[in-house]
Amino acid sequence: MTKIELLPIVDEQGNILGSAPRSECHARRLLHPVVHLHLVDAQGNILLQKRSETKLIQPGKWDTSVGGHVDFGELISVALRREASEEIGLDVVDAVPIACYVWDCPAERELVYTHISRAPRGYTPRLEKGEADDLQFWSIKSIEPRLADAVFTPNFVYEFTHFLKPYLGDK
Repeated sequence: MTKIELLPIVDEQGNILGSAPRSECHARRLLHPVVHLHLVDAQGNILLQKRSETKLIQPGKWDTSVGGHVDFGELISVALRREASEEIGLDVVDAVPIACYVWDCPAERELVYTHISRAPRGYTPRLEKGEADDLQFWSIKSIEPRLADAVFTPNFVYEFTHFLKPYLGDK
């Protein structure tokens, strides 16, 4: 028996209004919470994941280090740790929130809780097939000239421009 993934339906302040299956959230564009993590190494490079070619939304594009849905009844911090463990094999304990905003696109509406964390010394990202096709650390200087090339998800470009680069400065 397949388990139905139940997501919270929220308002723009994150107050829970109800719940719905993931498929319904996307089909009806119901606002639901997601977590994003930007993992940065000691040199200021940002870990990006290349979305799997099998993903329905933005396949094959470079995106945040970690991104995923918050399950109904799950705390944001717990969802962030779960997703980081599942996607890049990291137990995140020191993530700092840097933004919360509504991402509204034709495919879905999300209340995005964006965080940043330093990569532990000696950390080697673990690629989870099906989640991502590749993981690489990118410098800010290598990201900037490619922002208009459509190699990144529009959501990553937005976060990089509005939150991440101002937070990190020029590296």
